[in-house]
Amino acid sequence: MVKVLNMAGNQVGEVELSASIFGIEPNMHVVHEVVKNHLANCRQGTQSALTRAEVSGGGRKPWRQKGTGHARQGSTRAPQWTHGGIVFAPKPRSYRYVLNKKVRRLALKSVLSDKAAQEKIIVVDSIAMGEIKTKAFKGFLDAVNCDGKAVVITPEVNGSVVKSARNIPGVLTTSARMLSVYDIVNAKYLVIDQAALATIEEVYA
Repeated sequence: MVKVLNMAGNQVGEVELSASIFGIEPNMHVVHEVVKNHLANCRQGTQSALTRAEVSGGGRKPWRQKGTGHARQGSTRAPQWTHGGIVFAPKPRSYRYVLNKKVRRLALKSVLSDKAAQEKIIVVDSIAMGEIKTKAFKGFLDAVNCDGKAVVITPEVNGSVVKSARNIPGVLTTSARMLSVYDIVNAKYLVIDQAALATIEEVYA
């Protein structure tokens, strides 16, 4: 059982977390694979360098083949020369790859179960902001004893909550249907709206 708090930090009830989502044995290998996939998909892949075929110059043989005492050279743009081309030069490419849906779902259940085992899940009866106010939202997080990096999960995208939280360092907001394994791993606490908790248990069961 987990306490249900209101936005003032007072307990207003209890809720039981689903064992199939918050009570499994975490598979950290799968979590690692999903985090690695997330970081790879975030890469821009815009790196680029010139090969010896692409650098300008080097059309003339710098000196004759024999008799100079130098090593033979065919071009001043060979890789061993200053201003020469790059061997196996990196070129723009996509690092994106796809993981199986079952793997991603197992990783999500693993990180949720890990947070539950560490008692780092804070359930709030309703997360709502009457106005966009960062100070008020920070006061709410302090009231529920959220003193570190956090992911705030609402049932749907809530503009007032998003805008109130976006200037607080280390605090991210998301909806119940758009959970990120990387964000959860990177956070200390999960602050979950009770309605969002029901959605998570319905969608990922």
